[in-house]
Amino acid sequence: MKLDKPDNQDQKPLNAYAKYSALGIQMALIIGGGCYAGYKLDEYYNTTTPVFTIILSLLSIGIAMYIVLKDFIKSGK
Repeated sequence: MKLDKPDNQDQKPLNAYAKYSALGIQMALIIGGGCYAGYKLDEYYNTTTPVFTIILSLLSIGIAMYIVLKDFIKSGK
C-alpha cells in the first residue's frame, strides 16, 4: 500500500531552496555591480587610491544585507 503525500510537502523545501538561491544571486549581483561601478569611477577620475571602489563596495554590501534581512524578517512572520 502506497501512502500519498500532499503536494505541498514535496514542494516546500524546493521553493525555499529556489528562494534563497535567488537571494544569493541577487546579493552577488548587487555587490559585484557596486564594485564594478566604483572601479570604473576610479578609472575615470584617475585616483591613486581606490576611494570610489571602497565606498561603493561597502555601500553595496550594506544594501544587499538590508534586502536579505528584510526578506528574512518578512518570511519569519
